[in-house]
Amino acid sequence: MTVLDARALNRATLARQMLLDRAEVSAFDAIAHLGGLQAQEPQEPFVGLWTRVGGFEPVALSELLVGHRVLRTHLMRRTVHLLTAEDVLAWRARHDAMLRQRVVGVYRRQLDGVDLDELAAAGRAVAADGEPRSLTELARTLVERWPETDQRALGEMLVSLVPVAQLPPRGVWRAKGGVRNVAVSVLLGREIDPLPDDVADPVGQAMIRRYLAAYGPAATADVRAWSGVAGLPAAVAALRPELVTFRDERGRELLDLPGAPLPDPDTPAPVRFLPAFDNAVLGYDDRGRIIDDAHRGLSVAGARFVLVDGRVAATWTVEDGTVAVTALRPLARAERAEVAEEGERLALLLSEGDSARVRVPGAGL
Repeated sequence: MTVLDARALNRATLARQMLLDRAEVSAFDAIAHLGGLQAQEPQEPFVGLWTRVGGFEPVALSELLVGHRVLRTHLMRRTVHLLTAEDVLAWRARHDAMLRQRVVGVYRRQLDGVDLDELAAAGRAVAADGEPRSLTELARTLVERWPETDQRALGEMLVSLVPVAQLPPRGVWRAKGGVRNVAVSVLLGREIDPLPDDVADPVGQAMIRRYLAAYGPAATADVRAWSGVAGLPAAVAALRPELVTFRDERGRELLDLPGAPLPDPDTPAPVRFLPAFDNAVLGYDDRGRIIDDAHRGLSVAGARFVLVDGRVAATWTVEDGTVAVTALRPLARAERAEVAEEGERLALLLSEGDSARVRVPGAGL
């Protein structure tokens, strides 16, 4: 079985994440290809798309959100993602058990004695009126039924039991807005797709195919880490005849789609600026293909990364209108120049053309 080293896996990831070359696709098609974008920080997806999509304009994503073609909702790992409406409808039911279990894991004591099926039914009845509500407002509608239950726990569980989406202006370019939840069924005019009664788990199979197209080659542990969903062995078993396999340097089996991109490991990789919680970093159990273990903790702390030669080499923030880069390893002069050039383009995006200021240590800027 072919062994793929970390550099080969890195280039495969960059190619499939649209980070080797910016793709000439629409924002909608990019979100669909990626199987969603991390979006717990509302403005970060704009950078995630800009760094992947040629000619990306922020208004394109804002229009998708306002038109409900793309939704902000809790899904993978119970974190907020941007997904196409079609994917929310198709995948939400497959995530239901995970969403419930993760909230119970956090609020087990506060939810003691609450019948979750009864809570779900009550929440669906409330959400059916289409009124946008915050977590607190959702919980308050049921306070008479569960007067002793912690309202935060009640609200968190409600948005996990009842499929909801966060309404704009939350997530719209340069707009501010609190979280206002509306039932997906009201927003889209149809219920989410029920899970098929099929032991081969066709929804799980579809998710795995989409994952491998955007993240592969990858181990089953990577699929679980991305989705948060357990119980995928049946889907993997059903898919095996149509998949190819590799090994990584640790000996793990890696699954992949036949014919999927596997660039030469020596393919040059341009500097790319990633937003906080980017898929390319968080979408794996083993993140060694793109970030050193010493810096892994930064990936869950909301750091924004700079990829140099395809790997995390720096972080970036915005300070007084300047894109400020902090190196995590020494950068060669040519690398600093490339980081500065790409940073200028990012600064122009974030300032809507008003500033190209960037600060890279040692770059003389």
